[in-house]
Amino acid sequence: MSTPDTHHRVILIVRIVSALALLAAGGIHLFLVFTGTGGLLGVAFVLNFIAGLVLGVGMLVVPRRFLLGVTALGLLFMVASLGALVIALTVGLFGIQSRWDYPLVPETVIVESIGVVVLVVATVIVFGDRRAQLTLRR
Repeated sequence: MSTPDTHHRVILIVRIVSALALLAAGGIHLFLVFTGTGGLLGVAFVLNFIAGLVLGVGMLVVPRRFLLGVTALGLLFMVASLGALVIALTVGLFGIQSRWDYPLVPETVIVESIGVVVLVVATVIVFGDRRAQLTLRR
């Protein structure tokens, strides 16, 4: 059985690793904007960066009672970002067909895939924590 200190440490680690994954995914998109991606795709990449930044910072600063919501939103964001890339690579998205040799495509797939796994684990842990908190209140 875990001690309260161990449990708090696990939640802190989950917050930090999840925030890093979200910031990395957003940061890749901002880097691509600064290196020449423009037009509609550039706007989408800036919005992706903003979402990753807000969710990453939120993961670190929200009170514990709101952590499940931020974690779930982070997971949805990461799945959507990875899904959009996969669609762009296969059939095209918004009239844009991406290729594997486009800058940082393989790296983005790796980072966002790891991010999905990290955020699934984080969501499960935080959900269990939230359930335990609600059970203790009864």
